[in-house]
Amino acid sequence: MHPRPSPLSTVSRPQEALATSHPRPLPTPTRAMVSPLQNLLPSAPASPPTPAPSPTPQIHRLPTWSTANENEDNFLRDARPHFSRLDSQERQRFLAEILNLCDSQQLSFVLNYVSPRLKKDPFGTLPNELCLRVLSFIDDPKTLARASQVSKQWHSLLSDDLTWKKLCEKHSYRRLSSSAVGGPSALNDAYIFNSSPVFPKDSSFSTVNNSGFTSEITPQTRQNKRRRPKATTYKSHFKQRYMVETAWRTGGKAIARHITPDQGVVTSLHLTPDYIVIALDNAKIHVFDADGQILKTLSGHVMGVWAMVPWGNTLVSGGCDRDVRVWDMETGECKNILRGHTSTVRCLKMSDHKTAISGSRDTTLRIWDIEKGVCKNVLVGHQASVRCLEIHDDLVVSGSYDTTARVWSISQGTCLRTLSGHFSQIYAIAFDGNRIATGSLDTSVRVWNPHTGHCLAVLQGHTSLVGQLQMRGNTLVTGGSDGSVRVWSLERNACVHRLAAHDNSVTSLQFDETRIVSGGSDGRVKVWDLQTGTLVRELSTPAEAVWRVAFEDEKAVILAMRATRTIMEVYSFSPPPEALNEYYQSSGSERSMGADYEQEHDTVMDEDSAFGAMET
Repeated sequence: MHPRPSPLSTVSRPQEALATSHPRPLPTPTRAMVSPLQNLLPSAPASPPTPAPSPTPQIHRLPTWSTANENEDNFLRDARPHFSRLDSQERQRFLAEILNLCDSQQLSFVLNYVSPRLKKDPFGTLPNELCLRVLSFIDDPKTLARASQVSKQWHSLLSDDLTWKKLCEKHSYRRLSSSAVGGPSALNDAYIFNSSPVFPKDSSFSTVNNSGFTSEITPQTRQNKRRRPKATTYKSHFKQRYMVETAWRTGGKAIARHITPDQGVVTSLHLTPDYIVIALDNAKIHVFDADGQILKTLSGHVMGVWAMVPWGNTLVSGGCDRDVRVWDMETGECKNILRGHTSTVRCLKMSDHKTAISGSRDTTLRIWDIEKGVCKNVLVGHQASVRCLEIHDDLVVSGSYDTTARVWSISQGTCLRTLSGHFSQIYAIAFDGNRIATGSLDTSVRVWNPHTGHCLAVLQGHTSLVGQLQMRGNTLVTGGSDGSVRVWSLERNACVHRLAAHDNSVTSLQFDETRIVSGGSDGRVKVWDLQTGTLVRELSTPAEAVWRVAFEDEKAVILAMRATRTIMEVYSFSPPPEALNEYYQSSGSERSMGADYEQEHDTVMDEDSAFGAMET
């Protein structure tokens, strides 16, 4: 019995195959195979000849057998077992000869048919520990969100919280949200849209309330009073923080706008987890809830209120009538009137829930027990008005128009040391327990050691009064009447960024780990990148003047003058609640740990859409 003829011989030399029953040996291909084999590589597709139209995407489908003839089917039935009996080199020669007979269109089909079969999922074969190590080098959240949609295995790997923990660390996202002005931020949900201080009639609620305010509140703010649960995983925490940071750069929504019933300069603004409190030079104190809805007006002072400080539901205020008043913001009741100062109360701070310290133009500081309504100590030493003060633990530092700052012990009621060096009045103080920074009319900023009283550095660069100071860690940010904002490194005692922020005085200044927000007499509110010193955006539209600006993680409040009226605008940067539904399910949810993959996959799609929608 003779062996079956080679199919290759039959294809290439049909006449010879019919004339003899002896199979010819498989010839070695004589044409060069470099080019066709190279074209098989996915990274080197065949280039179209020149000139030629631009290639367009084509869908390469498997060939159909509906048009095949009977001989073709019989031949393939014989060729398959023959090919399976060949060794590796014989198979390569067989394939090479077949490919040599193909034109460019057929080779393109082979390329598209073979390429997907050469790809291999590394996460399907590598150990999970190595896969997570690879993922730890990816710092783009949108890439990770998209990668989680590749397969069930990828989704499972990207649900590992360690990856998102490292991403939180890379982006310097705090594990828990906290306010930059003293307390955790607990904001109601709000939707993110492009920022605008103008409220369309079809999407806002306008009213004139009993306090005389003309108010505009978005319906979402009025109707949704449910607190958003805290993030429970690093992934949910990162997603929340990423969306908030992106909203600060490009989004945000004005959720409330109030026009005061009477004119007045805003002298003080404070944000707490539950309240927004503003004081004016017309003796009024207005209390709003966290969303900017007016709650009550505290009346009692007979002249301008120039200082106030909140602590929980308690508010302590002082002003030109020389009185220090203690209020319950929940009820609006004045619980105590503390008398003793003989001139305007210019600054106020609290060291604990029952101890307040006031500084006055009568040159003294007073330590009050606000529960008993008594003065515990009178701190005497300054020779002129006490303009500012800061507290840390048992120490209080005061700055005065007598050009000095003094360090006092609250418990002892004595002056520990005097800081002398400025040539003009001191208007601002920052104190973190390790350093004291003072800003003066002499245009300089001095840094002091509170324990020795030595001047550590003199920071020069401003050309006018330095009236705004804030210190966090080794970073100091200052604002001056020259309109500039400067960022200083306290490690090197050098200026890091010089920002030409405003055309007039900087009236308000605050910063956190990522941004600086400044307001000026030129009526503008600007957001700056702390690390690069670049302008991120202008918040709100220009006004006649900006009195005060304060912000938390997900909220900013602006007090400005528009058309000679004092207006308060509240901006929210909170993520929409539906974007966080993967982790913020209610505690009574029936969703089990073994929810089917399709549902989880849909959630990831929503997550990717949320990340993508927030991209600039």
